[in-house]
Amino acid sequence: MSSVKIATMPAANPLSVVEEIAIANAWSFERQAEDEIAFLISGNWVSYQVSVTWMSEIEVLHLACAFDLRPPEPRRSAVQELITSINEQLWLGHFDIWTEPGIVLFRHAIPLAGGLTVSPRQCEVILGSALDSCERYYPAFQYVAWAGKSVSDAMDSVMLQTAGEA
Repeated sequence: MSSVKIATMPAANPLSVVEEIAIANAWSFERQAEDEIAFLISGNWVSYQVSVTWMSEIEVLHLACAFDLRPPEPRRSAVQELITSINEQLWLGHFDIWTEPGIVLFRHAIPLAGGLTVSPRQCEVILGSALDSCERYYPAFQYVAWAGKSVSDAMDSVMLQTAGEA
């Protein structure tokens, strides 16, 4: 039986596309390494620490959007339950919690295997999805972690859709 080898071309670093988006949005950023860009984005509730990493060894562009919640230990299981409920509602990305520091973050990845390139629109979509999801669900995290609300009460509070502005 013959084996077929797949010829691969190394993919270009897609962080230049993310950097251009950061510049266009006037977000200050830092290239911490050749394979990572980080920036801080002010939201309505809190500032989000966004990190986009190019993982060349597996050809994946990974986004992490974190906010400092650090729920007290007695509320962490409720926050984890909330994350499960929220993730059931999401089409793109997911929330996670780093258990040691207790930081909640939104994560998403774009596979670019085989030398694919990322488009500016793809980057805009994952960044927008991360920020929209964080903005929408941040109050629910606060309700559960700090106000002691139930997961169902917190989800009910963020599932209301308002029309227009007052």
